[in-house]
Amino acid sequence: MNFGLILLVLGGFLLGGAWSAWRTDEDAGVRGTPQIVLAVVLLLAALLATASGILRLV
Repeated sequence: MNFGLILLVLGGFLLGGAWSAWRTDEDAGVRGTPQIVLAVVLLLAALLATASGILRLV
């Protein structure tokens, strides 16, 4: 299996984790600072993994 594809899959999982962290406690209507920080960190990691996976495939 190509390492670029593994990075793309990892980026997808991290993106799903960021979405899940962002949606937590949606009923309360208020997002806490740790929740926002976790979602942003996971989103940045997903973007980096996806970009590096694409670059490895090219």
